[in-house]
Amino acid sequence: MALVKAYTSSVLLNSLSHVGTRALGTSAPQLAVAKTKSSLAKPGMKNIVLVDGVRTPFLMSGTQYNKLMPHDLARQALKGLVTRTGLDKTAVDYITMGTVIQEVKTSNVAREAALGAGFSDRIPAHTVTMACISSNQALTTCAGFMHAGVYDACIAGGVEFMSDVPIRHSRKMRALMLKLNKAKTMGARLSLASQLSMKHFIPELPAVAEFSTNETMGHSADRLAAAFEVSREEQDDFALRSHTLAHKAQQAGHLSDLVPFKVPGVDQIVDKDNGIRVSTPEQMAKLRPAFVKPHGTITAANASYLTDGASAALICTEEKAKEMGWKPKAYLRDFTYVSQDPKDQLLLGPTYATPKVLEMAGLKPSDIDVWEIHEAFAGQILANMKAMDSDWFAKTYQGRSAKVGAPDMSKLNNWGGSLSIGHPFGATGVRLLMHAAHRLVKEDGQFACITACAAGGQGVGMLVERYPNATV
Repeated sequence: MALVKAYTSSVLLNSLSHVGTRALGTSAPQLAVAKTKSSLAKPGMKNIVLVDGVRTPFLMSGTQYNKLMPHDLARQALKGLVTRTGLDKTAVDYITMGTVIQEVKTSNVAREAALGAGFSDRIPAHTVTMACISSNQALTTCAGFMHAGVYDACIAGGVEFMSDVPIRHSRKMRALMLKLNKAKTMGARLSLASQLSMKHFIPELPAVAEFSTNETMGHSADRLAAAFEVSREEQDDFALRSHTLAHKAQQAGHLSDLVPFKVPGVDQIVDKDNGIRVSTPEQMAKLRPAFVKPHGTITAANASYLTDGASAALICTEEKAKEMGWKPKAYLRDFTYVSQDPKDQLLLGPTYATPKVLEMAGLKPSDIDVWEIHEAFAGQILANMKAMDSDWFAKTYQGRSAKVGAPDMSKLNNWGGSLSIGHPFGATGVRLLMHAAHRLVKEDGQFACITACAAGGQGVGMLVERYPNATV
């Protein structure tokens, strides 16, 4: 039976009925209880550390960054990292960046950004793409290089620029233009030109949709929320929580991974994220469904918005950090990638990745002091919470003997998340990492778990351990 049908069966709904909605409090979290568990260091394996990371302010597409190009944002993130760390660029062995919607002029945006930021042309760079977890993939790719002994210090990051996405001519027009380019005589060109019709000029507009199912992510999220009986009110409450916590973090100066940007042609320095907006339940309730109309529950208020932004992080072996005098913030420990059905389980990556990565490290959910889970949609987050808290789902779809259990809401995304701060697809992974590392210091914790869903039915789980005497 299709999963979407099984979701709506009385068996599943009854098994999930006890889960309900967790308290969406926005008060300051309590400090973590001191840990007695030993470090996650493994004998014979190198320790990979996060030295520091930065990001540009995350802006709603079409605002102050709209005259730039992707490599401009990525270059700014790299330059900001150099300034923040006092980095000697020659100490970097390799650069990897993630992106999703590529600018055709800079298909290897990591290389172009590195050159523009003044890194040596002898430092290799490549670009990866894995939807919303692209910069997670950049981070773990670099970690893999270092575990293999290939490099000692790498920069990983990502960029997304939604203010100017590639819009293609129709296939008929592209074919005609290629033929025109090859035509050798004026007569041949005129003959081809005579074939033009209005249909040739209809463009192919981009969409955040699955190639395999032709379904937009928002539509899939709406179905998922309905299947897990996540109400519109619950989604709006969670989105309001995200914006409220992000606003408080912004006011308190906690979003210190952000580096100000003097954007060419913009009078004022851009020094904060511009999508954080604390609304009211009444205002949010007025919005109409964005995808499934008229009865859907996902709206512009409880979904992440199109965002421009870039991020970059310096990671290295612990030996290299000591050699260079760098002061790390965290260890990068176990990580895993998962994938499942892109139609009915498109956004359940956290549900599959969380138990897997915890078991790799021998941890339980109660051992985690900080949770950073990507917020694509409020309905997606809440559906994952219910799935993780369901023995039935664990046994039926994951082949597990019992549920992993949902994360403690008092430890989840306490500085806001993608719903409020923004979600530049290729850059969010590093933002999640920096918030996890900084929150471990601020909240006096030891272990953080990062998870995210991604297009294609994929997901990531990463564990981070606070470095001794780390500071923000």
